[in-house]
Amino acid sequence: MSKAGAARKLAAASAFGGVGLSVVGASLYGLLRAEASMARRVIGPTSAPTPDASGAYGRQLQGPPIRLALLGDSGAVGYGMTDPDHTPGAILAAGLAEMTGRPVRLTVDAVVGAEARHLGGQIDRALDSQPDAAVIIIGANDVTHTRPPTESVRTLGTAVRRLRDAGCAVVVGTCPDLGTIRPIAPPLRQVARLWSRRLAAAQTIAVVEAGGRSVSLGALLGPEFDAAPTEFFGPDRFHPSGQGYASVAAAILPSLAASLGFCPEGEDLPETFRGEGILPVSYAAAEASRDAGTEVAPTEIGGHERGPRGRWVSLRHRRRSPLPDVERVEETADADSSRR
Repeated sequence: MSKAGAARKLAAASAFGGVGLSVVGASLYGLLRAEASMARRVIGPTSAPTPDASGAYGRQLQGPPIRLALLGDSGAVGYGMTDPDHTPGAILAAGLAEMTGRPVRLTVDAVVGAEARHLGGQIDRALDSQPDAAVIIIGANDVTHTRPPTESVRTLGTAVRRLRDAGCAVVVGTCPDLGTIRPIAPPLRQVARLWSRRLAAAQTIAVVEAGGRSVSLGALLGPEFDAAPTEFFGPDRFHPSGQGYASVAAAILPSLAASLGFCPEGEDLPETFRGEGILPVSYAAAEASRDAGTEVAPTEIGGHERGPRGRWVSLRHRRRSPLPDVERVEETADADSSRR
C-alpha cells in the first residue's frame, strides 16, 4: 500500500471508529508493545522539574496582545531545559511578536507524558484565556505507549475542531520520526519509524479536515538529529536539547504567523519552483511525513474544497527567519490564577 493510501486508510478508520491496526500490521503492533517498555526503561522516568514559559513577550510593542496557547507533551513543554527562555513556547512567542509587531501573551498548558487523549483537559484550561492561536505538539507518547493509532488520530481531530469552533487558529506539529532515537534498539527502531511516520501522515489528514494546519517534525528528529545526537538530543538521548527545541520552533513559527494572517510579502501563494503546490490531502500528508518543516493547510480550487481525490490542501516549505532573543515578563500569580 502506498504511503498516501496508508495514511488515508488510517484517517478513515479513525473517523469511523475502526481499530486500524492493519495500517501498521498486527505483528508489528505486537512487537512494538513487547519492546516499547524496554525502551522506556532505558530512557528513564521524566520526573525532572519543567520550566514554565507562560508570560508576556514583546512588551515594547504596540497593539493588543496576541494570545497564544501551547498544548501537547514534553516536546511542547521543553522537558530537560532549566531556563524557560530555551523552551519551544518562549521561542515561538518571542518570534511571533517579532514577526507580527505585536506583543504576545503565552500560556503553556502542555504536560510531560501527555498523549492525544489528554488534550481535552488541556483545552479546557487553555480556552479560559480565549486564545487567538494554539500550537499542539503531540504523538511521540502515543507511539511509545502503543496507543491504537486510530484512537490517537481521532482524538487529535476532535481537539483541533474544538479549538477552531472557538475561533482559534491551530497549528499542529505532527509526530516526530522516532526511528533515530538512540535508546530504541532495532528491530523496534524500524517499527517505531514506520509507526510514527504513518501516524504523522494520518494526523495531517485529521488536522486539515478539522480546519487546522500541520507542520511535519519528522526529520527534525531524524537525519539532522541522528547526525549530531550530542548537539540536538538532551542527556536522556530521547528529548531534544536546547538547540533541538530551537530547531522545532523555527519550523513551526512561519506557519503559526501565517495562520494569523501574517505572511512575509511575496509568500502568500505556493512557489512551484520550491516544490510547493496544491494537492489532495492524502498525497500531501505522505509527502510531508518525509520532509520536515512541511506545512499542509486547507485551501480551495475554483471555490471548491474537494476534488475527486479528497480535500484540497496547499503544501508549503515556508522560509525560516533567524530566531530572536527571548525577552519574557513572567505572569503574576493573580494573572495566572485568573485563567485557571
